[in-house]
Amino acid sequence: MALEDAKTQVDHAFTRDSLRGLSNENTFGGATSFLRRRYTKDLTGVDLAITGVPFDQATTNRTGTRLGPRAIREASSLQAPDAPYGWGYDPLSELNVVDYGDLAFDYAMVSAFPDTLTAHIRGILDAGAASICLGGDHYISFPILKAYAKKYGPLSLIQFDAHTDTWQDDNMERIDHGTMFYKAIKLGLIDPARSVSIGIRTDNPDTMGVNILDARWVHENGPAAVAKRVKEIVGNRETYVTFDIDCLDPAFAPGTGTPVWGGLASWQAAAILRDLAGINMVGGDIVEVSPSFDMTGATAIAGAHVAVELMSLWGWNHFGKSK
Repeated sequence: MALEDAKTQVDHAFTRDSLRGLSNENTFGGATSFLRRRYTKDLTGVDLAITGVPFDQATTNRTGTRLGPRAIREASSLQAPDAPYGWGYDPLSELNVVDYGDLAFDYAMVSAFPDTLTAHIRGILDAGAASICLGGDHYISFPILKAYAKKYGPLSLIQFDAHTDTWQDDNMERIDHGTMFYKAIKLGLIDPARSVSIGIRTDNPDTMGVNILDARWVHENGPAAVAKRVKEIVGNRETYVTFDIDCLDPAFAPGTGTPVWGGLASWQAAAILRDLAGINMVGGDIVEVSPSFDMTGATAIAGAHVAVELMSLWGWNHFGKSK
């Protein structure tokens, strides 16, 4: 795109005439949809819907992840004029990607939130699109998985995280960001034997049979070995990818509710996500960006890059090398 485009075009979130293509407008201005995609509730012909889930009821310590979707969208404007580096194809030119806006829910009716989110995602799936969700605390993955499992059956899960989030909790009505994958396994939403958690560095006595590649394993073996092992585990199964930003070391992402030292560097996460190309990814999320605890914006920037990588990873099987 030429500089002249930025001189004459603005607010592509509303004014762009196509669902495809890069957007060259001043990064410091304009409506900040995700990657300047069109804001729309019309999913006709849409491949991938980016949607925000501004929910933070259950973070252990530092709240504020309800502001994560807004911060990620703003940070994504830094990438909008360029195709994602290193993928060998431009998903924004090959995919119909929209910003579907945020989930609408009553913050004072917390008990109604899970079903509201499940219905929101089911609406996207029923329209023939897939979703990448911007969170929000990590609990949101549980209602999302209910919608995906309804369509695909038990899923493989790839979880980037400092915590396994499989602490025992048999009360399915509790809304807790540390027990939702225990519940997802109990309800048969995910197959633990074909699932894997990457970057773990918090003790948990029962990981429910999920394969663990902890942070030390990642550091000692490297991203290529991680991706190879993950592909062996998930095979060609329908796979959901969830990325808790606290998988990254606090040096790279301090703006999260539960920072834990010894985590992945951003370059390691980027390399792993890139090397996962070819998995049968059906959807994903990036969660627990809490911008108020990182005034530099580094955490939101990391979250935006993760979302772009998830978009590119989803599109790989559809419009990448297999096109």
